[in-house]
Amino acid sequence: MDGEAAPGLAKSAAVKLSEMGERTKQLGTAMRDPHRQRRIILVIVCVALLLDNMLYMVIVPIIPDYLAELESEQSERVRAGKHPNASANSTSQDQSMKDNLDVQIGVLFASKAILQLMVNPLSGTFIDRVGYDIPLLIGLSVMFVSTCIFAFGENYATLFAARSLQGLGSAFADTSGIAMIADKYTEESERSTALGIALAFISFGSLVAPPFGGVLYEFAGKRVPFIVLACICLADGFLLLTVIRPFSNRTRENMPVGTPIYKLMIDPYIAVVAGALTVCNIPLAFLEPTIANWMESTMHSSQWEMGLTWLPAFFPHVLGVYITVKLAAKNPNLQWFYGALGMVIIGASSCMVPACKTFGQLIAPLCGICFGIALVDTALLPTLAFLVDVRHVSVYGSVYALADISYSVAYAMGPIVAGQIVHSLGFVQLNLGMGLVNVLYAPSLLLLRKVCQMKPSHSERDNLLEEAPQGLYDTIQMEERRAKKKGYSNSLHSHHSLSFNQIDSM
Repeated sequence: MDGEAAPGLAKSAAVKLSEMGERTKQLGTAMRDPHRQRRIILVIVCVALLLDNMLYMVIVPIIPDYLAELESEQSERVRAGKHPNASANSTSQDQSMKDNLDVQIGVLFASKAILQLMVNPLSGTFIDRVGYDIPLLIGLSVMFVSTCIFAFGENYATLFAARSLQGLGSAFADTSGIAMIADKYTEESERSTALGIALAFISFGSLVAPPFGGVLYEFAGKRVPFIVLACICLADGFLLLTVIRPFSNRTRENMPVGTPIYKLMIDPYIAVVAGALTVCNIPLAFLEPTIANWMESTMHSSQWEMGLTWLPAFFPHVLGVYITVKLAAKNPNLQWFYGALGMVIIGASSCMVPACKTFGQLIAPLCGICFGIALVDTALLPTLAFLVDVRHVSVYGSVYALADISYSVAYAMGPIVAGQIVHSLGFVQLNLGMGLVNVLYAPSLLLLRKVCQMKPSHSERDNLLEEAPQGLYDTIQMEERRAKKKGYSNSLHSHHSLSFNQIDSM
């Protein structure tokens, strides 16, 4: 019987292997479908952005308490080795250590944005040269290493190195991820929707990370939150390797050469957008390190209230993204207005913060700030890609590196400058100043009202879609049409440059 059953089992195993091979082949074919592939790419990028912002904010409830414990242990050891009469100076020593701890926390929080600010000009150029997939993989790899160091680091120097390393990873992952979305989604409405989804993941990561980290830190210890994030990062990297295959033998010769970042910085339209992205994020960047102390001193808030301060703001942020995407689809020529309106809302909400007396009252202006930021980001990030399309070369690494620089300027200053402003001028003056800056900057977005006049007609758009591939990946995959595309793109670029000169002369 065993001899007769063996051939049947072998045949059954062969059938199953054949079926598995067929399913794998079908999956590979599905992966090569452009529409399905770009959806998977959107998922990969969104997870990367989620991880980066969760790692950025998850340390908020963990690191201050952890460093305080380390400082307390060191203080106890110092006191144990001193003469008993030295205890009279313990109060002044405790105050000195507290001030030193505040400085250490501020520098630690800012180090990520500072390094990101320094690396972004280089990462943008690198992305323009090699494409978007390899830099995204580099960014995820660095973020994975950074997260592991956070999990097992047990002194300030190690945590500082991990935080700075995260800035290096973010400079590659964030910039290449957003640029990849802009490259794969070429239609303006689809691009706005895809970037809006990415912004929603950024918001979710930033706002859910503090309670996520605080709960796990309280019940499972310091390592667990970072180990969870490291595992998700590893899974996202494997998905990237499986779907996009960044090291496959695709020809990267004769790729379009992107416009250098220094030329993008002096483009008046792009400069206005970059300035708006910096200014609109200043209230969030400056309030995050200062609002907890203000709540404790003025409202006598509990730890859970301070920990959940920003969580309700996630919902108006997503609502702002949704509304802006819908409005942009109907009236794409009013993107500048949506951004300006968002800055006015941010300014008014920022001025309302110091007037709040309870936690419930504080929720409203914080929601207003995040709602306004959603309007500005969702309106202006697609505008950057469109400005590159009609004013420069359609390669997006440098322009989104410039956007990342804009964010990093705000978040590099926040943990260091905000505390000094509160100490010297007061919390009320800080908020009034941030609100005034946003309201005064909003009219500068009027310059962008001419952007809609640079748009090609529907016939030009159809011809462009038919005659030339859109985006860097399609350029690589359709090499035989490269010469034709290059000639058409040059003529189209000349046409838009002419149109722009005519607009300026009006």
